[in-house]
Amino acid sequence: MSNHLFDAMRASAKSGESIFIETIDGQRWTYADALRLSGQIASAIDVLGVRPGDRVAVQVDKSPLALMLYLACVRCGAIYLPLNTAYTLAELDYFIGDAEPRLVIVSSKSRADVERIAHGHGAIVETLDADGAGSLMELARDESADFLDAARAPDDLAAILYTSGTTGRSKGAMLTHDNLLSNALALRECWHVTAADRLIHALPIFHTHGLFVATNVTLVSGASMFLLPKFEPGEILPLMSRATLMMGVPTFYVRLLQHEGLNRETVANIRLFISGSAPLLAETHAAFKQRTGHAILERYGMTETNMNTSNPYDGERRAGTVGFPLPGVSMRVTDPATGETLGPGETGMIEIKGPNVFKGYWRMPEKTAAEFTKDGYFISGDLGKIDEAGYLHIVGRDKDLVISGGYNIYPKEVEGEIDRLDGVAESAVIGIAHPDFGEGVTAIVVLKPGATMDEKAVLNALSDRLARYKQPKRVIFAEDLPRNTMGKVQKNLLRDRFSNLYMPAS
Repeated sequence: MSNHLFDAMRASAKSGESIFIETIDGQRWTYADALRLSGQIASAIDVLGVRPGDRVAVQVDKSPLALMLYLACVRCGAIYLPLNTAYTLAELDYFIGDAEPRLVIVSSKSRADVERIAHGHGAIVETLDADGAGSLMELARDESADFLDAARAPDDLAAILYTSGTTGRSKGAMLTHDNLLSNALALRECWHVTAADRLIHALPIFHTHGLFVATNVTLVSGASMFLLPKFEPGEILPLMSRATLMMGVPTFYVRLLQHEGLNRETVANIRLFISGSAPLLAETHAAFKQRTGHAILERYGMTETNMNTSNPYDGERRAGTVGFPLPGVSMRVTDPATGETLGPGETGMIEIKGPNVFKGYWRMPEKTAAEFTKDGYFISGDLGKIDEAGYLHIVGRDKDLVISGGYNIYPKEVEGEIDRLDGVAESAVIGIAHPDFGEGVTAIVVLKPGATMDEKAVLNALSDRLARYKQPKRVIFAEDLPRNTMGKVQKNLLRDRFSNLYMPAS
């Protein structure tokens, strides 16, 4: 039995001197470098006592070595657990306690604080910094690069990504080697990615888009990437003459359109712009096409399923749609009440089946069973419709998920922190259309009789309890929340009431 996922990645390195990563300052890592460094790191992880099936939790800044660490975990059979660098210590305590990793890797500046948490859960802590410093690389430098990759089967776990629910705490989505590999190969086919491509990679690497879409597709294609720590239009535009692909969230394209340097000449070498992680406004799609001549290709995915659909590479990329199912993926729209499959143009629950769909939620067998139909389809929680031409339209989210700047924010978690504040009677958190972020996290707060509190006080109280992207952009105070006859808060009415909150005055 071979190492299912890494064998496909290794095949890309047959010409080992081909460039894998280039940074903004011109540093380069070849595929041979990636094999050598990931082998050394895998050896160090093995010496630390990590065995196949153990979890390795990682909260480090984006860097080439952070990607080598991901490859090392795949090679030694560990289950890779990436964590958002914005997570607070309170949030980390939950993830480490739930996943029970053998090893936690963080930046040097975070080590002391994280050790107090990790040791309580039986984990050891090592460090990795963006500049290559840290205890992990000190250990790795003394290890051999000739690491014997752990044998892994297609159904063995490769990663756990945490995704929140609208009730309760975050859930760990278990992704197998075949989930990741099958999806990367399908996207390579659909988007015509080859070793000649060079990707502009400005996404975070702690979630599906930046790690499993951008990185894995690059690896299985033998392509190369410009690896940027974050998205800065002034840094991105000069790279376009040497790149052929860009993947981003809608916010990227909004900000590019705001830059005077974006024009047809600037993007002449790019063959494909891809958008995902949040809805791309039709207005943004049209404005970008008018300015550059490029129709952005929008696709649809989830943490639990990787990518599900894509607008066509050859053919019409319809604004406001997410295209057709990927090769090997089956999709249907059903009546949420009866489960009956609906016809073209009818809105219902999107259900998905295929090799991309996750194995289930970590240590939550009952929750996992509830999210699948009897015939094996995953119930996405997204509402949509398939038009007469077969394009999928996402029309809403069944559980009031907010997507801001490409990040998923689950209202219940934010509401829980607000409701803990002295003087707060209750709150409702909603997403309101935002010209830059897609949706702005917005809190509607009801105070207890006689209590006084302003917006600044609420935001200050949340600053060390929630990651920055989860924090409300606005806090609005109300006398009460609208409810139906069953007592449920009608968030749709709140969204309607404040729909123009972030829109500029006409």
